[in-house]
Amino acid sequence: MKTPTRLFDFLQHQLDNFPKTDLFTDKVNNTWLPLSTQDVVNTVNKLSAGLLKLGISGNDMTVEQQDKIAVISKNRSEWLILDLACQQIGAILCPIYPTTNVSELEFIFNDATIKYAFFGGSEILEKVKSIESRVPTLLGSFNFDEGTDYRFWKKLLENITEEDIAIMQQIKNSILPEHCATIIYTSGTTGLPKGVMLSHKNIVTNVINGVKSFPFEDNINGRSLSFLPLNHIFERHVCYIFIYTAHSIYFAESMETIGENLKEVKPTIFCTVPRLLEKVYEKIMAKGAELTGVKKQLFYWAVTLADKYDNRKSGGLWYNLQLALANKLIFSKWREALGNNIVGIITGGAACQVKLIRIFTAARIPIYEGYGPTENSPVISVNRKEKGGTKFGTVGPVIHGQEVRLADDGEICVKGPSVMMGYYKRADLTAETLVDGWLLTGDIGVFEDNRFLKITDRKKELFKTSGGKYVAPQPIENKMKESPFVEQIMIVGAEQKFVGALIVPSIPNLKEWMRSKEIAYTTEADVVNNPKVLALYKELIESFNNFFNHVEQIKKFELLPEEWSIESGELTPTLKLKRKVIMEKYRPAIDRIYK
Repeated sequence: MKTPTRLFDFLQHQLDNFPKTDLFTDKVNNTWLPLSTQDVVNTVNKLSAGLLKLGISGNDMTVEQQDKIAVISKNRSEWLILDLACQQIGAILCPIYPTTNVSELEFIFNDATIKYAFFGGSEILEKVKSIESRVPTLLGSFNFDEGTDYRFWKKLLENITEEDIAIMQQIKNSILPEHCATIIYTSGTTGLPKGVMLSHKNIVTNVINGVKSFPFEDNINGRSLSFLPLNHIFERHVCYIFIYTAHSIYFAESMETIGENLKEVKPTIFCTVPRLLEKVYEKIMAKGAELTGVKKQLFYWAVTLADKYDNRKSGGLWYNLQLALANKLIFSKWREALGNNIVGIITGGAACQVKLIRIFTAARIPIYEGYGPTENSPVISVNRKEKGGTKFGTVGPVIHGQEVRLADDGEICVKGPSVMMGYYKRADLTAETLVDGWLLTGDIGVFEDNRFLKITDRKKELFKTSGGKYVAPQPIENKMKESPFVEQIMIVGAEQKFVGALIVPSIPNLKEWMRSKEIAYTTEADVVNNPKVLALYKELIESFNNFFNHVEQIKKFELLPEEWSIESGELTPTLKLKRKVIMEKYRPAIDRIYK
């Protein structure tokens, strides 16, 4: 069996070895509509030929000369079909988050010299309309949805002849593994987006080494629900794995319908980010709080039991019997809510609370945390299914084909075939980030048991107090989020005498607590200033301070009435904190902490 060397080879690999009736499936007008492997191959080939007829080219060219195509859309079959079609003719796909603001969108279009854009949805249509006149390279746009002023993308599939397909096939055969396949603009937590150039070889080697390290079993019957944005390399990389290993990919309708779609699709595996896992857990705990009598007691007994679970050593016969009973009585309902078919959930993009991984894994919903930046295509390490291959609180062993070393200051450095080509048009940034073939990730880590990589913080997020002591905010934030009363938190204190915190309360849990204490709930703005609520959070922080060194302990805090979001600008599209934005936006609150 020939090993794929270019991304589109994964599709041919599936067609040759295990073609499926439902490679990609979308829900249209309340019905799941599958596309077979052969359907996808035919459509990709026609779209490649259609793009060639538009004048798109890219083989035998430098990255600067390769034509660039933008895609701005939610996850859907058309997204990956366009991706594969571009790859086959040497065009570079530039994926852009649907939530990207207009000024960033204009910057990316001009920086990448976009020739054509493909999009879906009325909101994105308006964004594209608003910048078209300011992007001189843009020749046209295509809509994934029919019925607008813009050309429907399927028009490109019309009147494709056998001769057109033959020309396309000739170009496809000439594409080299070293050709740039995509430029991914990382939103980052500061500054303008920068374009990460990834070749076929970068991503293909990462996919194949990932599969060697983390075998995907039950492939033919395996299916995934895709909802993390394909614009991010994490979800896109895993979709390539699914094509390679013959898993069916079902696309969620939206982030709001994930719960319903999970029950319908009954996936065996899916990817997520910690923030979404936190939301799922919060909903489960809120429902548990509504129970009464024996049912409520059983619910909390099961959760307390699961919170003691250790995958690396047996809890003993009595504990195991109790956990088996908890799984039958309580956790079976959790599994049903996820479709009752899950063999694993992969989480990445940010640090996941150990408590959540422990409880879900005890509930027979195994969560495997992994790690890697876009610049490494992306995976560096991942926890494994194999016995002894997972350690809670770490991002697992380094995958095959990667060499990892820790710099003197603990920075994680990686070398291997997955390391990016560089940043597009930014030789200065490339020289800072790639040193003698080593990618400097900007993440600080340690190895536990000489095998398991543990991320301790972001190098740029470490700060020094006025006393000269370094503080790593992420571990403090992750520990604090274990409290049901803390929805979001950001640690502050750079160049200050002590550590402070901006806290967004979990309003549903806070409401329930206030009701039990017979405290009137008015508005969020009033609640965060209520003396009794402030006393609750003061007591909460004092209890958590026992887990931290003296210099890391939170001395003062401010409660904030509104949740941080992508739309309001405090979170990146992968739900990381934009610390500089939050610092500027809540400057008065920070000033009150240190006045």
